[in-house]
Parts: sequence; C-alpha cells; structure tokens
Amino acid sequence: MSAQDATIQDAADLSGLIARHLPYLRRYARALTGNQSSGDNYAVAVLEAVVTDPDLVAARPDARVALFGVFHSIWQSSGAPVAEAETGLGGAAQAHLARLTPNSREALLLSTIEGFTLDEVGQIMGLTGEEAARLVSTAMQEMEASVSGSVLVIEDEALIAMDITDIVEGMGHRVTANARTHREAVDLAAAERPDLILADIQLADNSSGVEAVNEIIAQFGDVPVIFITAFPERLLTGERPEPAFLINKPYTEEQVRSAVSQAMFFASTETLHA
Repeated sequence: MSAQDATIQDAADLSGLIARHLPYLRRYARALTGNQSSGDNYAVAVLEAVVTDPDLVAARPDARVALFGVFHSIWQSSGAPVAEAETGLGGAAQAHLARLTPNSREALLLSTIEGFTLDEVGQIMGLTGEEAARLVSTAMQEMEASVSGSVLVIEDEALIAMDITDIVEGMGHRVTANARTHREAVDLAAAERPDLILADIQLADNSSGVEAVNEIIAQFGDVPVIFITAFPERLLTGERPEPAFLINKPYTEEQVRSAVSQAMFFASTETLHA
C-alpha cells in the first residue's frame, strides 16, 4: 500500500469511528444543553475541530473517550451554557442550574446515560476517577432535591411500566397514570397535565408513542419528555426534530433516575414528528 493509500485508509477508518459514536455525542449534548438544536450545534463544532486536527481523536487509544473529550474542551471554553429560557419552567430550570455544583451534571450524564466508567469520565473532563465519582454523587443528590413533579408513563409492557413507576416514585415524584396506547395517553394527559412524560416509542396497539407525545404537546405546550427505545440511533440522526432526552431499552435504574432529573430541569423539549 502506498503512503497516499494508507492516508486515505486512515481517514476512512477515522470517519467510520466518528460516525459510530456521533449519535451518542448528540444525545449527550442535547441532554446537557436542554434541547436538540443547541446540542447538535455543539456536535457540529466537535466535527469541525476533528476535521481541522484529526489527531485529536486518531492519536488517542480510545476514539469514543477522545471524541467526548473534544466536546468538553469546546463546552468549557464556551462557558458551559444551556439553552436560553428566561420565563416559566425554563426560567426555573436556569435558576436551579445556577445552584448546582460546577461540572456535576456533565459527570452524571457521562456515567449514567453514556455508560463511561468513572476513570473514563475523568479522562474526558480532565479529572481523576475519584473526583468524577464525587461529582456524580453530588449531581444526583442536588438534582433530585431541586425539582419534583407529576409524571405520565406511556408504556405498554406492564412489568416495565411498574418498574419505571417504582423508580420515579422512589425519587419523590408522583406518577399520575400509565397509558398503553396513543388514545389512552392523550386522554390521561388531558385529565391531569403532567410535568414530565416518560414514553416508549411503540405501543400496545401498534400506535406510536411519538405521535401521542406530539398530540399532548400540541395541547399543553412544552412538557419535558423522555423517550425510551431499543434503537436510540434512529432518533439521533440530527436530520429532523428529535428528542432532547433519550434512554436505551433495556435501561438501568441509574439511567432512568439521571434522565428524569435532567428532564425536569427543562421545559423546552423538542417535539418529535414521526
């Protein structure tokens, strides 16, 4: 193989690595900033930085850790802002965020949602593993103590719905109801407006949890939403309106707790068109 061919192959390999991890970088950035558009803008900035200097990722032993590390360099240099919101629940979110220990939300999301080890979180954020562990613990305590509210669960599998309910109520929130279909979800939301919706994508009668959420949001305006799906990459393309908060199925208790705490801080969750 010639030197030119090797360079082309290296570029193709790097492109493939980035493409594999980019949907999850989008997910992290959206949850961190509070909505799709601002999160995706940060993902674009990361790509531009790597195109300018491929060694930011190519020269590192773990491309995923390196990619998120580039994000953090950009995030910190910009002052770690969240999406603009000055009134209503959005304004309350900003007030809560201002009281949180710096860097704690980042550590929490990296650990619980993205599944990095504490040592990897430390590498990404320029900390030790012990420092990352303290930040994760601090974030969970501070966020759960700051916001509580009512939650509508949209999930057709009874055992999963019960498990989610137990987790959410254990955090101090109140589950208003569990809906198994699109129609049930809309009717139950109309009966009592939720502060947060936690929804599966595919429901019992083959109806869409996405469509149900959009109908509820059309009625009530902004309501924070967490989608649960076995195929998260399908909702992290950046090509259309997509959710700001998304967790994998199967999920862990820590993922649900973290996502619920994060979503309760933001009222500017994007609608998602099926």
